[in-house]
Amino acid sequence: MSAVEQRLFSPGPKRILALDGGGVRGILTLAILERMETLLRERSSTPDSFRLCDYFDLIGGTSTGSIIASGLALGLSAKELLELYRSLSTRVFRRPPWSFGIFGPRFSRGPLAAVLKEIIGDITLGSDKIRTGLAIVTKRADNGSVWILHNNPRGRFFAASPNTTGNTAGSAMANGDIPLSSAILASTAAPTFFRPEFIKVADQELGAFVDGGVSPHNDPSLHLLMLASLKGYNIGWPLGHERLLLASVGTGFFRQRRSVEALRYTPSVFQAVNALTSMIDDGSRLVQLLLQWASDTPTPRIIDSEIGDLAEDRLTHQPLLHYVRYDGQLEIDWLIERLGITMTREQVVRIQKMDDPRGIEALIEIGRQIADRHVKAEHFPVVFDIA
Repeated sequence: MSAVEQRLFSPGPKRILALDGGGVRGILTLAILERMETLLRERSSTPDSFRLCDYFDLIGGTSTGSIIASGLALGLSAKELLELYRSLSTRVFRRPPWSFGIFGPRFSRGPLAAVLKEIIGDITLGSDKIRTGLAIVTKRADNGSVWILHNNPRGRFFAASPNTTGNTAGSAMANGDIPLSSAILASTAAPTFFRPEFIKVADQELGAFVDGGVSPHNDPSLHLLMLASLKGYNIGWPLGHERLLLASVGTGFFRQRRSVEALRYTPSVFQAVNALTSMIDDGSRLVQLLLQWASDTPTPRIIDSEIGDLAEDRLTHQPLLHYVRYDGQLEIDWLIERLGITMTREQVVRIQKMDDPRGIEALIEIGRQIADRHVKAEHFPVVFDIA
């Protein structure tokens, strides 16, 4: 049995780590993960070599979360990845002044592909260098379907399979043979930012893949829960709040505020872009609502002013999982009231952007403040400690 099969199919409680999309704001995620790694290291029997991949049996992400998830699954520490992001962001998000993302992508995929080549090389999704379960969320632009690429050796599409006629011509390609860097490029190919990633999905078929964030799964938590438990994915973890832990980390969120008068005169193309952004936020909010409703959670979030934090609501008689969620609101009032951080409006607008590396140091500080205040050892019950 391979190391990944052991992690996915050995008995006992299981642990999932889900990481949101958000471009350069992924560095906020890493600042939170630093503290999580420190707390879990203190409870590890091998603290000197401990990594998050030693604790979590499945790590998955969307867009920038797919980069972080892959690095963690390969055994990099959160600190190492944070330093990598410091240099990665300035290399990737550099664009000519005439590039607006209308007639072509704002950024070249070359710098990101080069960085991935440096840290990942040519390994595939099925490589034995990946130390735990790994899942990457992306979307096929050519047929509109959401794909979750994962390294479950027992998955239906992990190995090559013949088509329904039994003919090898046109047979489905093995997901396990997809280069890991190509899967990441697919998940990070945000429309207007980068061109689609083209991946061979059958002998005579290419798929055009774009950012998994343009789906309901920019927060991939619910999709990872389905991957772990639905029979079709062939992992089959049992549900229960002492059997399954799901830790989810965001990249910072904020409410889009526009005046009615401004919207009255906003060109339709910009209204369409705003609507897409709003739908991505709606999807994340729905994911968090469903998971809070179904779980035992020590980190409840107020979903809205009408239903509150669902503390008195329960989807089933017993919680289906233990769920923790860490994120921060990138708005002036919240930063002052919750973290004691004062920023100008211009600075806040900068850190809200997914493609502005100038906000990196502020995002690291915000992430560390969130982690210090909200990430606690008791959020990870001892029943989930590694034996």
